[in-house]
Amino acid sequence: MRAPFLHEAYPALSPLYPFAFERDFVPTWQPGFCADSMGLAIGLCAVYCVLCYTGRHVMASRAPFDLKTALAAWNLLLATFSFCGAVRTVPFLLDSIYQRGAYASICSEATNHYGNGPTGLWVALFIFSKVPELIDTFFIVVRKKPLIFLHWYHHITVLMFCWHAFAVRSASGLYFVAMNYSVHAIMYFYYFLTARGYRPRWALLVTVAQLSQMVVGVAVCTMSVLYIRQGAVCHVNHDNLKWGILMYSSYFALFLKFFIERYCFHAKRSAKKTQ
Repeated sequence: MRAPFLHEAYPALSPLYPFAFERDFVPTWQPGFCADSMGLAIGLCAVYCVLCYTGRHVMASRAPFDLKTALAAWNLLLATFSFCGAVRTVPFLLDSIYQRGAYASICSEATNHYGNGPTGLWVALFIFSKVPELIDTFFIVVRKKPLIFLHWYHHITVLMFCWHAFAVRSASGLYFVAMNYSVHAIMYFYYFLTARGYRPRWALLVTVAQLSQMVVGVAVCTMSVLYIRQGAVCHVNHDNLKWGILMYSSYFALFLKFFIERYCFHAKRSAKKTQ
């Protein structure tokens, strides 16, 4: 049985869903396409890694491009897209937790739970958005900024994990989508401001939000494991679940390392310089 859309459960919200293409969305081909094209996702990641290496090699003897206006526009586009995605997925997830409980929100069959309608559309858009998000790295390479391991590792693993999760219709996928949309809305808006020459004082908030996302990601995967061990029916793919735990754990370790180096050691060095 399909879970009711928000505008069905709360008719007062209907004016917020004016578009028929959202209300009537049904994932007819998207999951199947991902299931049949895992090789494409892996190939895209391989080409991406090669371009990262060759791009840095090509730029080594060249002056960096400025591209601040293009970078600002790109970040604003992604911030707006992520904000719209968060608006369409976070309220549905919170209502699902409130109305049906944590177990149902994590383990219910994905298509009937969140795969249709406005939320389903924005979940599908999220999956395929991981490909154009690779363009982030283009700006880093041609502007000759440091290309750290965390950046490219995060991009390729997220793309492959999301592609596979969508292909196997992971029950807990809505958590990951809603969290990522929310964090990216904040993160890309911050990047937009910096590209425009501003220096917001809430950089720490971005990293804390990223760390929090990883903690929740590990927690959701762990709860899925616990439900399965208790004998409950949980519509998650075991391979995807294992990769999810490994991926989110590695992200947490890498972002924690970044946090310590950026806000602890850097702060200490700055304090010494001012003495």
